[in-house]
Amino acid sequence: MHHGRLAALALTLTLTLALTLALGLSACAVGPDYVQPRVDLPAAWPTEPGWVEARPADASPKGPWWQRFGDAALNDLEQRALVGSPTLDLAQARLAQSRAQLAATSAAVLPQVGVAERASRVQISANRPLSNYNSQNFSTTQNDLVLQMTVGYEVDLAGRVQRSVEAGAASAEQAAADLENTRLVLTADVASAYFNLRATDVDMDVVARAAALQRRTLGLVTARHDGGAATGVEVAQQQALLDNTLVQTDLLRRQRAQYEHALATLLGVAAPAFTLAPDLREPAVPVVPLGVPADLLQRRPDIASAERAVAAANAQIGVARAAFFPGLNLAGAYGVESRSLSTLLDAPSLLWSLGVSTAQVLFDGGRLRAGVDFAKAGHVAATANHRRVVLQAIQEASDGISGLAALGRASAQADAALASARRALAMTTARHDGGASAYIEVIVAQQALLASERQSAQLRSQRLLTTLFLIKALGGDWAAAGS
Repeated sequence: MHHGRLAALALTLTLTLALTLALGLSACAVGPDYVQPRVDLPAAWPTEPGWVEARPADASPKGPWWQRFGDAALNDLEQRALVGSPTLDLAQARLAQSRAQLAATSAAVLPQVGVAERASRVQISANRPLSNYNSQNFSTTQNDLVLQMTVGYEVDLAGRVQRSVEAGAASAEQAAADLENTRLVLTADVASAYFNLRATDVDMDVVARAAALQRRTLGLVTARHDGGAATGVEVAQQQALLDNTLVQTDLLRRQRAQYEHALATLLGVAAPAFTLAPDLREPAVPVVPLGVPADLLQRRPDIASAERAVAAANAQIGVARAAFFPGLNLAGAYGVESRSLSTLLDAPSLLWSLGVSTAQVLFDGGRLRAGVDFAKAGHVAATANHRRVVLQAIQEASDGISGLAALGRASAQADAALASARRALAMTTARHDGGASAYIEVIVAQQALLASERQSAQLRSQRLLTTLFLIKALGGDWAAAGS
């Protein structure tokens, strides 16, 4: 067994040399090292009095931001969506695939060890070509039994494996950020559909009360017409007003059904199997604190995903450039071979091999150069996309900030108009009770009040939705200063 010990020693030395070379050359990976792209950001948000400063907490979980609206029904819908949404399941499956791909790529830094077995019975032809005209071929039938261990290792001379692992790690992190972004978008879509549905409920209630008043007015006008105090034109005008209001009621019913169906799909439920009872209560509008614009780079998962895509594209340049360098593969085998099972483990049955193979492309018509150019273009595209996503995030946040400020002023004016309409109704009612005016004036004042209520409710709904979009634009939940 002296030869066996020598073979095992030689195999061990070969593997040790391979690992040493790999470690020594790991810092020699070709291609550019990754540098995170920079985007010029404003130093602060343009805000108005009333905004609250946020305490940066970018590393903390974004949390259930929807709970800040204080609506139990919304909280329940969000939890159901996080459990049942097929869109979220798809993002989770893609993350699992990406991590599995990273594990497969990372395995290339280690040797591959295997066991090979072969058992066959063969007959050699007596008429095969001669190797020597002075010797005669014979036909033989015999067994061939082989049992051996094989070892293979790719020495990462140019850092191809290292860059591939870097690209795989960045892609896995990108998939994780995509999952977080999918969760943020999903929960925001659920909240948006829910707020729109609740606003439609309030709108339908106001329109229904307006229709009731218009029916009463129509009755009064009809009575006056029958008494000769009103013309047929007045009756027709009042009937047309009522008919238009009823049209709005049907349109609002259709709109509410669409929001309800959208919620069902987001929750992973068939639309006909989902219903949500009308509710006139309005969620509270939380005050959204602001940090500095640079917080978006860490808080928004879509920006994190775009940045990781740049890192993956950068590593692909190194993978493409490594193809210009020769590949070096080490291989070894150690085992036994015999014609008979009884002699398979005998010393003469020993077989072993050690080998080194390398290959270098000399001419390929520009294929490798095209691969590098493709990788570089991919990096440029990923960098441009990262900048686009950052600028879009800043735009969305700025739109939310300015939108809330404008809606706040409009809501204050609408509330003042609503208060004036209530005072007008009170005075008109008092005049009617004192016999100084006809009841038709009371109905007109009531209709004006309902119109003001509808306008005020619509503005409150817009403030809710704009607050929601601002929370989404800022990346989710927050930790307010002093909390």
